[in-house]
Amino acid sequence: MRLALAEAKKGDAPYGAVIVKDNEVVAVAHNTVSRDSDPSAHAEINVIRSLTAKLKNPSLEGYSIYTTGEPCPMCATACVWTGVSEIVYGASIQDLISVNQSQINISCEEIIAQSFREIQVIKGVLKNECLELFK
Repeated sequence: MRLALAEAKKGDAPYGAVIVKDNEVVAVAHNTVSRDSDPSAHAEINVIRSLTAKLKNPSLEGYSIYTTGEPCPMCATACVWTGVSEIVYGASIQDLISVNQSQINISCEEIIAQSFREIQVIKGVLKNECLELFK
């Protein structure tokens, strides 16, 4: 998560994401929505795009994604489609709303529950440090 925090500081908005497999970091990314004029260029989408292109495979089964903020519905859905095994996040959507961040108020767990995948979700990792990014 500390790598995701460092990555978040590089972005257009303070969100960072890291993908790990077998305790090894395999990809990192940050938010580039403004830079790329792409509303889908969230940190999670960017790190997924980067790794799947490198692997030449759309499947990320067996991988974990660490994000400073809970994946929004778009990003959670991308996690479902790629088949990541685990989502680890710092600040929840509710936490982000509480610091005046624009969010769609649907948890990643709700998205996963409505999907065909079983993805483990670990929440609140370095939550306070993640929220500090917005001050």
